[in-house]
Amino acid sequence: MMRDETMKYGDCKQEMQSIGTDNLASNTVAVGCSPVLVGSNDSVRLHRADLADSQFTHERPSFRPLTILMTTDTVGGVLVYTLTLARALRAYNITVVLAAMGGPLDPWSRACVKDLDNVYCHESDYKLEWMQDPWTDVKLAGQWLLRLADQVRPDIVHLNNYVHAALNWPCPSLLVGHSCVYSWYRDVRRQAPPVSWKKYYCGVATGLRRADLVTAPTWSFLRTLRELYGPFRSAGAVCNGMDPETCPCPKEPLIFTAGRIWDEGKNIDILKKVQPLVSAPIYVAGNIRHPDGSLADCAALRTLGFLDRRHMADWYARAAVYVLPALYEPFGLSALEAAHAGCALVLGDIPSLREIWANAAVFVDPRDEKAIAAAMNRLLAERALRQEYARRAVGRARLYSISKMAQRYYNFYRILVTNQPIYSPLMTAALF
Repeated sequence: MMRDETMKYGDCKQEMQSIGTDNLASNTVAVGCSPVLVGSNDSVRLHRADLADSQFTHERPSFRPLTILMTTDTVGGVLVYTLTLARALRAYNITVVLAAMGGPLDPWSRACVKDLDNVYCHESDYKLEWMQDPWTDVKLAGQWLLRLADQVRPDIVHLNNYVHAALNWPCPSLLVGHSCVYSWYRDVRRQAPPVSWKKYYCGVATGLRRADLVTAPTWSFLRTLRELYGPFRSAGAVCNGMDPETCPCPKEPLIFTAGRIWDEGKNIDILKKVQPLVSAPIYVAGNIRHPDGSLADCAALRTLGFLDRRHMADWYARAAVYVLPALYEPFGLSALEAAHAGCALVLGDIPSLREIWANAAVFVDPRDEKAIAAAMNRLLAERALRQEYARRAVGRARLYSISKMAQRYYNFYRILVTNQPIYSPLMTAALF
């Protein structure tokens, strides 16, 4: 599904009036001191070498302390990402003010915040923009965020959602695209969303254009955003990072997976068909309750429910094979955790996971239960092969460290606060 031609940026002004961002639907955006025309067809020179890496030395530079107002949500993996990043940014003398939406933090996350002397968290129960009928909450959340910005006076706003990038921020904004409804529908259901999602489309498109800089955890997802919503300014992808949390230990003949069980994109439901075909039990960790209150059907699988970080680490350490038969996964933090723990990976054959894992995983058609079962049975039966894929996964996982992720974001922050002109190229089709 390519971008719906009935939903162009110019058609979105009326939709944005109801969520308080209509006054910002301009065709130009200030970048440094020079406005850049959004949607320009001018050729762009942007090499695949990452600008954030080439702009500054890899040694930690001396720079004034920064305060970042960072949005997060409490429903998915974004919260783990924000807490991990905030912890790493301590080394750069950065204070992070988290604005959490979607409900209260879980006890583990609240304990993490308490442990971080550079993090202050403001919690709320505002609905997220991808939920059903969220727009009253989205508007109220926007007002709340602007009040926080007025109190905190941040140097940068780091947004992990789209719509609020269109607010009239008093400082530069960085938008990180983690997922989106339109690409989810395209990849999971192979169709466009219902017309009722038009306001969401307009909110995402407007936010991408209004942000001073846009990034995502993979190049493939940046391309997806460009295809669906049109051009925006980006200096490339910033891969998520994670460091090992478990010590090597003997593996058990079991298969593990984790994620939002109710999310069709994770495709955990297909494992109900796979289980009778494999020689080892499949254990599933994750929340079975959808935000709308419905429960996922987990018959035939050994469900563990929601696990805290310590218990998750135990299961990663025990499992011989980690399976993620994803139809949609812009990065896949759970696969990274599993790789660090020495699991052999069986992953859905989708562009983002190919980009991250290259030859360090066994890729399968995520809609083919027989192929998934055959791959796992072979790894379980052939110890040398399983150990080889585990070795590859561990080596590949080391590329995605927390320190590298933090350094990339720090360099982006410096580009923004110092008005460096290099970050202004548009994301256009010529890039790819």
